[in-house]
Amino acid sequence: MDPVDALNEIAFWLERELAPSFKVQAFRRAAAIIAPFDADELAERVADGRLKRTKGIGDRTFQVIAQAVDGDVPDYLADLRERNTQPLETAGAGLLAQLRGDLHSHTEWSDGTVPIEVMAAAAASLGREYQAITDHSPTLTVASGLSAERLEEQLDVIAGLDTGSVTLLRGIEVDILEDGTLDQTPDLLGRLDVVVGSVHSKLRSDKRTMTKRMLGGIRDPHTNVLGHCTGRLVQGSRGTRPPSEFDADAVFAACVENQVAVEINSRPERQDPPDDLIQRALDAGCFFAIDTDAHAPGQLDFLAYGAARAAANGVPADRIITTWPLDRLRTWLAKS
Repeated sequence: MDPVDALNEIAFWLERELAPSFKVQAFRRAAAIIAPFDADELAERVADGRLKRTKGIGDRTFQVIAQAVDGDVPDYLADLRERNTQPLETAGAGLLAQLRGDLHSHTEWSDGTVPIEVMAAAAASLGREYQAITDHSPTLTVASGLSAERLEEQLDVIAGLDTGSVTLLRGIEVDILEDGTLDQTPDLLGRLDVVVGSVHSKLRSDKRTMTKRMLGGIRDPHTNVLGHCTGRLVQGSRGTRPPSEFDADAVFAACVENQVAVEINSRPERQDPPDDLIQRALDAGCFFAIDTDAHAPGQLDFLAYGAARAAANGVPADRIITTWPLDRLRTWLAKS
């Protein structure tokens, strides 16, 4: 087995299991270290002990590389494959099978963990037809949000990539600022395929203030998706956080009026919107986007969680824009 592939696949399964990031990065770092070596040189370095003494190669990663060089599936990888044979969630399997893509993911350009091409390859391996790259906007400095200059550079990089079977959509997760405007220039937003508008700050604002802020973002003609609308956290390393308060009827009515999909965020720590708000958005006539909000390749498999929640709430497949073929989706996103 190719040792680089073995290391990266291990990282993928660990990400899927929500393993600590330092553990995942040990395998991705080892893969990057050995990638420049051809098969013969790598085998020599394994045999004479040089690889084991290389900075960034630990006991576990060395064992994986050595077993792969010998032509075996490494034991550690075999164990991970065995315990990941079942889907993350089976309740929404029928709906999951209809999902064609994902409109929310992050790369190392902001607070994700891998390059764009690695996320694209993972999306392709999962059978996705399209994957949006939506790194953060400049105000979210804690997440290395993209300035206008960096976003332009990223667009050039995406244009130059050969991503095979998966189509990369140029996007952004743009902050809805306190005054309701979007945190990027209108010119750049107009060049993107998809704009996910999200609130990331002052989540405990009063109901009136938050409603006004959200309505401003939704009414911006560039906005396509309202991201994780309550901002809540229900579990995970960051602790818990209550949902923001806003006038849901007004917000969801604005989504319908302005052709903005409500995101069903698939991250297990978010589960956003709550079930009662999914029902209210459904009753209001909203469309939905089931998205992973993935920050690492293995997290792209989180779509199963979002599909299960949508199915449990009776959301019809045709009201979910990520079940649509790419041509139909592009037309809807362009609001044409």
